[in-house]
Amino acid sequence: MINLQEEKDLFNTVEISARRFEESPFIERHDTSKMIRGVYANRFQAVYIGEDPIQKYWTLRQKALIFDVPEKPIEIKGPDAVKFLDKVLTRKISNMKIGRGYYAIACTPKGGIFMDGVVFRFGENHFWYVQADGPFETWLLAHSEGFDVEINDPKSRVIQIQGPASLKIMEDATNGQITEAMKYYSSGFFNFNGQELYVSRSGFTGELGYEIYCDGYKTDHLALWDHLMSVGKNYGMEFSSTRALTIRRIEGGILGNTTDMDINMSPFEAGLSFVVDLDKEDFVGRNALLNKNKNLLLHGLTCKTATPSSGSKILDGNEEVGYITAGVPSPTLGLGIGYARFLKGKEWPGKQLKLSLPNGEFHSAEIVDLPFFDKEKKIIKGIDKSIPKISNDFQYDAY
Repeated sequence: MINLQEEKDLFNTVEISARRFEESPFIERHDTSKMIRGVYANRFQAVYIGEDPIQKYWTLRQKALIFDVPEKPIEIKGPDAVKFLDKVLTRKISNMKIGRGYYAIACTPKGGIFMDGVVFRFGENHFWYVQADGPFETWLLAHSEGFDVEINDPKSRVIQIQGPASLKIMEDATNGQITEAMKYYSSGFFNFNGQELYVSRSGFTGELGYEIYCDGYKTDHLALWDHLMSVGKNYGMEFSSTRALTIRRIEGGILGNTTDMDINMSPFEAGLSFVVDLDKEDFVGRNALLNKNKNLLLHGLTCKTATPSSGSKILDGNEEVGYITAGVPSPTLGLGIGYARFLKGKEWPGKQLKLSLPNGEFHSAEIVDLPFFDKEKKIIKGIDKSIPKISNDFQYDAY
């Protein structure tokens, strides 16, 4: 299932039985009559709440936003936990330190990308894998024969607090336990007004940020929400749907599983070779990856006169050479941007090509390397602490 959150998708809706999917335990605090929900990992998420997404975007870049996200942690533990994860993930897990997170992917036997997410090590034989959209728990169970492991759903809902003010918010919310000493992709347990919860310094926005993992039914979710909002209001934090998050994650070159990459794309083609350890003795998809073409097929596209949308064609002269997987306006760059998935490998960055929109319009476009800016990730690592100024260069009609 593709999870698109472009403008047109927010009004292309259908009614569906709510009992089939997991409701957020925080819904009572942010539900509105204008809310439009999406489904991700069998969980509801707010993709629109009647807000101005560009205003929320600048709040994210200048202050902070809190997101009720549907990422789904899966618990893997037992004597063979390390051996099992080294089998199903392309990245080496055995050398991972406790209190550390790794971005990691799982491939199909044919070398296609099946799942991406972040694996955290709680103990010697105790891990969580925070998955993107898709039936990963079922996939893990199907591959667990012969391994002494337990695979469970800890019923953890995830909160993201993102933006330059997120450090101060987390510091205050934990009574000084979380400080700048907590590095990017590190994690641990911290006390939130009497509730001990797992926190990672990570996120889906390209901004400085943190993720808070609830402890299933043990967590008083509404008390946690009220505590975070009470602290966050002192720094201008607001709640947002995932629309502003989507804009920022594309600017930051963060890929969406099943949207920008899928089982028909190898990690090399998606630019994810850094999480593939072919030196490991064996893992699902290794044999296929040994013979895969290493050409990069996923790049960025910028357009000064329009916002690319999914399904838009990319033309080199009259030849169709690729298409857009997802597109958004970039308020920071003052351009329309999108992910360009090419049909064959070539030195695409720097080329001027033609963008063919679904409505029949044609626009000039340029192919660029990802991410679109902050290529050294100085913002998310807390090195670049500058607060950007609002740019009004790009005219975009907020819905």
